Amino acid sequence: MIDLYTAATPNGHKISIALEELELPYTLHALELSKNEQKQPWFLAINPNGRIPAIVDRAADNFAVFESGAILVYLAEKTGRLMPADPKGRSLVMQWLMFQMGGIGPMMGQANVFFRYFPEKIQPAIDRYQGESKRLFRVLDGHLQAHEYLAGDYSIADIANWAWVRTHNWSGVPTDDLPHLTRWLATVGERPAVKRGIQLPPSQLDRTASEEKAQQFAAEARKMLETGQSREQGV
Repeated sequence: MIDLYTAATPNGHKISIALEELELPYTLHALELSKNEQKQPWFLAINPNGRIPAIVDRAADNFAVFESGAILVYLAEKTGRLMPADPKGRSLVMQWLMFQMGGIGPMMGQANVFFRYFPEKIQPAIDRYQGESKRLFRVLDGHLQAHEYLAGDYSIADIANWAWVRTHNWSGVPTDDLPHLTRWLATVGERPAVKRGIQLPPSQLDRTASEEKAQQFAAEARKMLETGQSREQGV
Protein backbone atom coordinates (compact mmCIF):
# COMPACT_ATOMS: atom_id res chain seq x y z
CA MET A 1 0.00 0.00 0.00
CA ILE A 2 1.21 3.50 -0.88
CA ASP A 3 0.26 6.74 0.85
CA LEU A 4 -0.01 9.59 -1.64
CA TYR A 5 0.20 13.13 -0.29
CA THR A 6 -0.99 15.45 -2.99
CA ALA A 7 -3.18 18.30 -4.21
CA ALA A 8 -5.00 19.11 -7.43
CA THR A 9 -2.03 20.49 -9.38
CA PRO A 10 -0.26 19.23 -12.50
CA ASN A 11 2.57 17.78 -10.42
CA GLY A 12 0.11 16.13 -8.08
CA HIS A 13 -1.92 14.65 -10.91
CA LYS A 14 1.19 13.09 -12.45
CA ILE A 15 1.33 10.68 -9.54
CA SER A 16 -2.35 9.89 -9.21
CA ILE A 17 -2.42 9.12 -12.95
CA ALA A 18 0.62 6.85 -12.66
CA LEU A 19 -0.82 4.99 -9.68
CA GLU A 20 -4.08 4.48 -11.55
CA GLU A 21 -2.23 3.27 -14.65
CA LEU A 22 -0.12 0.86 -12.60
CA GLU A 23 -3.14 -0.32 -10.60
CA LEU A 24 -1.21 0.01 -7.37
CA PRO A 25 -3.26 0.20 -4.17
CA TYR A 26 -2.89 3.57 -2.53
CA THR A 27 -4.47 5.88 -0.01
CA LEU A 28 -4.94 9.47 -1.11
CA HIS A 29 -4.23 12.26 1.37
CA ALA A 30 -5.26 15.62 -0.12
CA LEU A 31 -3.38 18.47 1.53
CA GLU A 32 -4.88 21.94 1.83
CA LEU A 33 -2.12 24.13 0.47
CA SER A 34 -3.87 27.35 1.47
CA LYS A 35 -3.62 26.19 5.09
CA ASN A 36 0.08 25.37 4.73
CA GLU A 37 -0.43 21.73 5.59
CA GLN A 38 2.62 20.93 3.46
CA LYS A 39 4.75 22.97 5.88
CA GLN A 40 3.73 21.07 8.97
CA PRO A 41 6.49 19.11 10.78
CA TRP A 42 4.82 15.76 10.11
CA PHE A 43 4.92 16.37 6.36
CA LEU A 44 8.42 17.86 6.38
CA ALA A 45 9.54 14.53 7.83
CA ILE A 46 8.32 12.98 4.55
CA ASN A 47 9.47 15.76 2.24
CA PRO A 48 11.98 18.21 3.73
CA ASN A 49 11.24 20.59 0.85
CA GLY A 50 7.63 21.03 1.95
CA ARG A 51 6.08 20.45 -1.47
CA ILE A 52 3.56 18.08 -2.94
CA PRO A 53 3.46 15.40 -4.18
CA ALA A 54 5.17 12.85 -1.98
CA ILE A 55 4.60 9.18 -1.33
CA VAL A 56 5.33 6.70 1.43
CA ASP A 57 5.65 3.10 0.31
CA ARG A 58 4.46 1.07 3.27
CA ALA A 59 5.48 -2.19 1.59
CA ALA A 60 9.09 -0.97 1.45
CA ASP A 61 9.64 -0.17 5.15
CA ASN A 62 7.75 3.14 4.85
CA PHE A 63 10.16 4.44 2.22
CA ALA A 64 9.41 8.09 1.40
CA VAL A 65 9.89 9.60 -2.06
CA PHE A 66 9.47 13.25 -2.97
CA GLU A 67 9.80 15.22 -6.24
CA SER A 68 7.23 14.19 -8.85
CA GLY A 69 9.77 13.01 -11.42
CA ALA A 70 11.59 10.88 -8.87
CA ILE A 71 8.28 9.38 -7.75
CA LEU A 72 7.38 8.46 -11.33
CA VAL A 73 10.74 6.73 -11.82
CA TYR A 74 10.40 4.91 -8.50
CA LEU A 75 6.93 3.61 -9.34
CA ALA A 76 7.96 2.57 -12.86
CA GLU A 77 11.00 0.69 -11.61
CA LYS A 78 9.05 -0.84 -8.74
CA THR A 79 6.50 -2.34 -11.12
CA GLY A 80 8.57 -2.82 -14.25
CA ARG A 81 6.01 -0.86 -16.23
CA LEU A 82 5.74 2.50 -18.02
CA MET A 83 9.52 2.58 -18.62
CA PRO A 84 11.68 0.13 -20.57
CA ALA A 85 14.38 -1.80 -18.75
CA ASP A 86 16.96 -1.61 -21.55
CA PRO A 87 19.43 1.32 -21.33
CA LYS A 88 18.41 3.01 -24.59
CA GLY A 89 14.69 2.72 -23.97
CA ARG A 90 15.08 3.92 -20.40
CA SER A 91 17.21 6.83 -21.58
CA LEU A 92 14.55 7.94 -24.07
CA VAL A 93 11.93 8.04 -21.32
CA MET A 94 14.28 9.87 -18.96
CA GLN A 95 15.14 12.45 -21.63
CA TRP A 96 11.51 13.41 -22.15
CA LEU A 97 10.80 13.25 -18.44
CA MET A 98 13.66 15.69 -17.81
CA PHE A 99 12.33 17.85 -20.66
CA GLN A 100 9.18 18.30 -18.60
CA MET A 101 10.92 18.69 -15.26
CA GLY A 102 13.47 21.20 -16.52
CA GLY A 103 11.45 23.00 -19.18
CA ILE A 104 7.69 22.54 -19.51
CA GLY A 105 6.95 22.67 -15.78
CA PRO A 106 9.14 25.65 -14.84
CA MET A 107 8.21 27.73 -17.89
CA MET A 108 4.49 27.09 -17.62
CA GLY A 109 4.68 27.65 -13.89
CA GLN A 110 6.22 31.07 -14.39
CA ALA A 111 3.72 31.87 -17.14
CA ASN A 112 0.96 31.04 -14.66
CA VAL A 113 2.43 33.35 -12.03
CA PHE A 114 2.75 36.39 -14.26
CA PHE A 115 -0.30 35.79 -16.46
CA ARG A 116 -2.79 34.67 -13.81
CA TYR A 117 -1.62 35.28 -10.28
CA PHE A 118 0.62 38.32 -10.10
CA PRO A 119 -1.34 41.45 -9.11
CA GLU A 120 0.51 43.59 -11.67
CA LYS A 121 0.66 42.82 -15.39
CA ILE A 122 4.37 42.78 -16.25
CA GLN A 123 4.06 42.20 -19.97
CA PRO A 124 7.73 41.45 -20.75
CA ALA A 125 7.66 38.67 -18.15
CA ILE A 126 4.36 37.32 -19.49
CA ASP A 127 5.71 37.38 -23.05
CA ARG A 128 8.95 35.71 -21.97
CA TYR A 129 7.37 32.72 -20.23
CA GLN A 130 4.45 32.26 -22.59
CA GLY A 131 6.88 32.44 -25.51
CA GLU A 132 9.22 29.87 -24.02
CA SER A 133 6.30 27.59 -23.18
CA LYS A 134 5.12 27.82 -26.78
CA ARG A 135 8.62 27.05 -28.04
CA LEU A 136 8.68 23.89 -25.93
CA PHE A 137 5.23 22.97 -27.22
CA ARG A 138 6.61 23.23 -30.75
CA VAL A 139 9.41 20.85 -29.81
CA LEU A 140 6.82 18.35 -28.61
CA ASP A 141 4.70 18.87 -31.71
CA GLY A 142 7.64 18.29 -34.02
CA HIS A 143 8.62 15.10 -32.23
CA LEU A 144 5.06 13.80 -32.10
CA GLN A 145 4.70 14.25 -35.86
CA ALA A 146 6.58 10.98 -36.29
CA HIS A 147 5.82 9.33 -32.95
CA GLU A 148 2.58 8.26 -31.32
CA TYR A 149 4.04 8.80 -27.86
CA LEU A 150 7.11 10.62 -26.62
CA ALA A 151 9.46 7.68 -26.00
CA GLY A 152 8.25 4.65 -27.90
CA ASP A 153 5.37 3.10 -25.98
CA TYR A 154 3.21 5.11 -23.59
CA SER A 155 5.32 5.88 -20.53
CA ILE A 156 5.87 8.08 -17.50
CA ALA A 157 7.28 10.67 -19.92
CA ASP A 158 3.83 11.04 -21.48
CA ILE A 159 2.18 11.24 -18.07
CA ALA A 160 4.53 13.96 -16.84
CA ASN A 161 4.28 16.16 -19.92
CA TRP A 162 0.55 15.62 -20.44
CA ALA A 163 -0.35 16.62 -16.89
CA TRP A 164 1.17 20.04 -17.57
CA VAL A 165 0.46 20.64 -21.26
CA ARG A 166 -3.25 19.92 -20.82
CA THR A 167 -3.41 23.14 -18.77
CA HIS A 168 -2.09 25.34 -21.59
CA ASN A 169 -5.21 27.55 -21.53
CA TRP A 170 -4.47 28.49 -17.94
CA SER A 171 -0.98 29.57 -18.99
CA GLY A 172 -2.42 31.57 -21.89
CA VAL A 173 -0.63 29.53 -24.53
CA PRO A 174 -2.79 28.31 -27.45
CA THR A 175 -2.11 24.99 -29.19
CA ASP A 176 -4.53 25.28 -32.13
CA ASP A 177 -1.61 25.47 -34.57
CA LEU A 178 0.07 22.33 -33.20
CA PRO A 179 -1.89 19.40 -34.67
CA HIS A 180 0.38 16.60 -33.49
CA LEU A 181 0.44 17.90 -29.93
CA THR A 182 -3.34 18.27 -30.05
CA ARG A 183 -3.70 14.67 -31.23
CA TRP A 184 -1.44 13.41 -28.44
CA LEU A 185 -3.30 15.43 -25.81
CA ALA A 186 -6.57 13.85 -26.91
CA THR A 187 -5.15 10.34 -27.13
CA VAL A 188 -3.63 10.37 -23.64
CA GLY A 189 -6.66 12.13 -22.22
CA GLU A 190 -8.94 9.31 -23.33
CA ARG A 191 -7.16 6.69 -21.25
CA PRO A 192 -9.43 5.51 -18.42
CA ALA A 193 -6.66 5.68 -15.84
CA VAL A 194 -5.84 9.24 -16.90
CA LYS A 195 -9.48 10.27 -16.58
CA ARG A 196 -9.53 8.86 -13.06
CA GLY A 197 -6.17 10.29 -12.09
CA ILE A 198 -6.98 13.92 -12.85
CA GLN A 199 -9.94 13.71 -10.49
CA LEU A 200 -7.80 12.55 -7.56
CA PRO A 201 -8.12 14.89 -5.91
CA PRO A 202 -10.66 16.94 -7.88
CA SER A 203 -9.95 20.60 -8.42
CA GLN A 204 -12.24 23.59 -8.15
CA LEU A 205 -9.77 25.39 -10.41
CA ASP A 206 -10.40 24.26 -13.98
CA ARG A 207 -7.10 24.90 -15.75
CA THR A 208 -8.48 23.61 -19.04
CA ALA A 209 -11.43 26.02 -19.08
CA SER A 210 -12.11 28.72 -21.65
CA GLU A 211 -10.54 32.12 -21.17
CA GLU A 212 -13.74 33.60 -19.83
CA LYS A 213 -14.11 30.91 -17.18
CA ALA A 214 -10.40 30.98 -16.42
CA GLN A 215 -10.58 34.64 -15.49
CA GLN A 216 -13.27 33.84 -12.95
CA PHE A 217 -10.81 31.64 -11.12
CA ALA A 218 -7.96 34.14 -11.22
CA ALA A 219 -8.93 36.20 -8.17
CA GLU A 220 -8.89 33.15 -5.90
CA ALA A 221 -5.67 31.94 -7.47
CA ARG A 222 -4.01 35.27 -6.67
CA LYS A 223 -4.69 34.63 -3.00
CA MET A 224 -2.47 31.58 -3.29
CA LEU A 225 0.32 33.75 -4.70
CA GLU A 226 -0.03 36.16 -1.82
CA THR A 227 0.49 33.31 0.64
CA GLY A 228 3.47 32.07 -1.31
CA GLN A 229 1.90 28.83 -2.47
CA SER A 230 1.16 29.09 -6.18
CA ARG A 231 4.63 28.93 -7.69
CA GLU A 232 5.98 26.61 -5.02
CA GLN A 233 3.31 24.01 -5.61
CA GLY A 234 3.39 24.12 -9.40
CA VAL A 235 -0.19 25.27 -9.86
